[in-house]
Amino acid sequence: MNIILNIIWLVFGGIMIAIEYVISSVAMMLTIIGIPFGLQTLKLAALALWPFGTQIVDAGWPSGCVAGLMNVIWWFLGGIVIALTHLVWGIIFCITIIGIPFGLQHFKLMRFALFPFGNSIA
Repeated sequence: MNIILNIIWLVFGGIMIAIEYVISSVAMMLTIIGIPFGLQTLKLAALALWPFGTQIVDAGWPSGCVAGLMNVIWWFLGGIVIALTHLVWGIIFCITIIGIPFGLQHFKLMRFALFPFGNSIA
């Protein structure tokens, strides 16, 4: 069932979301300072391509408080805007019964868009 839902997701916008994340990732990686943030948007792109059947795993704080600081910087670089976009799409999809699984995936992407540092995809 996850394969069918992922294919429907890709056809109806998932591929566009992933392309946008990849483009923004490349733009962030143009500077050395932006490389860690570009890597996080690549993780978002991977999750946007195949969201059904994947989980967000708390990887802990491997580098002390650096991940928390990076999350705060991330919020100001666009993380809040990305999360709000996924929130709006999640609410729109959850209006209908058929759209609820897709809305839940947007909520999962929203959570990952708010806290990409210290989390990984499993």
